[in-house]
Amino acid sequence: MDIRNIAIIAHVDHGKTTLVDKLLKSSHTFRDNQVVEERVMDSNALERERGITILAKNTAVIYKDTKINILDTPGHADFSGEVERIMKMVDGVVLVVDAYEGTMPQTRFVLKKAFEAHLKPIVVINKVDKPSARPMEVIDEVLELFIDLGCDEDELDFPVCFASAVNNTCSLSSDITTQSEGMEPLLDMILKEIPAPCMDKDAALQLQPALLDYTDFVGRIGIGKIARGTIHSGEIVSCCRLDGTIKSFRVQKLYGFLGLDRIEVKEASAGEIVAVSGLGDISVGETICTQGQEEALEKIHISEPTVQMTFGTNTSPFCGKDGKSVTATKIEERLFREVQKDVSLKVQRIDKAEEWLVSGRGELHLGILIETMRREGYEFQVSRPHVIMKEIDGVTCEPYEYCVIDVPSESAGSVIEMLGNRHGTMETMTNTETQTRLIYTIPSRGLIGFNTDFMTATKGYGIINHSFLDYRPMESLAIAERTTGVLVSMAMGQSTAYSIGALEDRGTMFIAPGEEIYEGMIVGEANKNLDLAVNVVRAKQQTNTRSSNKDTTVVLKTPRVLTLEACLEFINEDELVEITPKKIRLRKKILDTVERKKYDAKIRNMKEEA
Repeated sequence: MDIRNIAIIAHVDHGKTTLVDKLLKSSHTFRDNQVVEERVMDSNALERERGITILAKNTAVIYKDTKINILDTPGHADFSGEVERIMKMVDGVVLVVDAYEGTMPQTRFVLKKAFEAHLKPIVVINKVDKPSARPMEVIDEVLELFIDLGCDEDELDFPVCFASAVNNTCSLSSDITTQSEGMEPLLDMILKEIPAPCMDKDAALQLQPALLDYTDFVGRIGIGKIARGTIHSGEIVSCCRLDGTIKSFRVQKLYGFLGLDRIEVKEASAGEIVAVSGLGDISVGETICTQGQEEALEKIHISEPTVQMTFGTNTSPFCGKDGKSVTATKIEERLFREVQKDVSLKVQRIDKAEEWLVSGRGELHLGILIETMRREGYEFQVSRPHVIMKEIDGVTCEPYEYCVIDVPSESAGSVIEMLGNRHGTMETMTNTETQTRLIYTIPSRGLIGFNTDFMTATKGYGIINHSFLDYRPMESLAIAERTTGVLVSMAMGQSTAYSIGALEDRGTMFIAPGEEIYEGMIVGEANKNLDLAVNVVRAKQQTNTRSSNKDTTVVLKTPRVLTLEACLEFINEDELVEITPKKIRLRKKILDTVERKKYDAKIRNMKEEA
């Protein structure tokens, strides 16, 4: 059977996963009476809730006697490490571009990686059914992007397909009236344009895992394309490790893919994408070879993390009330288990402390890990995110981002001012009747804590997309933290409507009456740029002239509810986010009010002397 191996690549929310749905449907992979969810490849609960792909996943369809292995990749910059590794598993890519938004930061990133791997691209202009669609202009943008990325002249004549994945229609013409049901034109284009993989079945085996899965029973499972030769279930093979050593192991299980299923197979040959278990600590980039004929493939480059946070055991007075897994041993086991399948994540234990430095590709990358652990019953606390500095030729360098921002024109001025304060450099600015597009290069630390202020300044209508650009010498200028102080509880107990009502003119409250509060917990945002210790548990004194139900007549403003991402952006260096299965709380590192005030005064004096 002929084989084609392709990756679906695009910027976030341009329709990759929906397109894969329709390719599965058009190839009749599902039974006619089979009930299949929308975005079926987004199998993780968080993926379905947020509408994003977090982990790359592979499927396969049979079309015209050809097996097409399809890899659905993440579109968000924080998960771009998955995209980089997948390029080693495929022979061509389907680049999906929104017919209105056009080329975006991640479009540039994924296409650049495809060119570096010398892969043939097919361009799909998606969402052509939108009233605002501008397919021909978007093709021009894609052409400009090809030229900017330095592609060969013959690659400029790229094949194009026009589609509306959500409606399951496509055609080879930009005229929307030519759209017909089904993805057969795109499938035919894949068969015609994407080269078949090397099919040297009789040579010595070479298989390089580019993705990992993990189970408690067999440990890591390596997923990759067989570069040459044939592999059999149960045979003894060698693994060329990253450190140069050779280790032999037995192939316990060998899996192929079809539709949504991972199917156990007895053997697989060159060109196939398979999953192999048997070596519990196999790593991305190692090479599985025929025993006695060890020849390692070129190592796969794994991009370094750019952001890190400190995870620690929960030290609040409410520790253990909600979560089942609260000890350092449990948390450490879970973090290192995550490292087994996410090679973009790094975990390092901090000496003599129940804390770990966890490094990832961005705030969202780490935020997804925190949310996953929270739902699994873990209880812990995390610090403000920090960017990771690098020494390059003796110079301290920091990561920079390529940032594309779309805002209503009336908000552009305030956004430009905010980005200037964060040391962003404007590259271009383009205007339409109502919208302004700003393209910036900005230090990654300038984007930490930016999103909340940005959404406020644009009244929720702003869209920001960014991707890692490179490391540059660090600017010595400090980037401002939050400009407001916080309201910090000075007592433990249950919050009351009486006390909250008396404090509402001091700032915005994060809590409602009846919540359990402890000393040092952050209960609101202050109006002024300094922290205030407040009592939110004080009840109205009862006398013979005041009835006990008088308190119920207090009318309060609705408290501001912060999401996990908003909490991580909100906190300063002296604050933490407490994570439990039921609650996300903000707190000071030093809970005792008197001790905290002494410490703050000491820090102020040190700054004044400096």
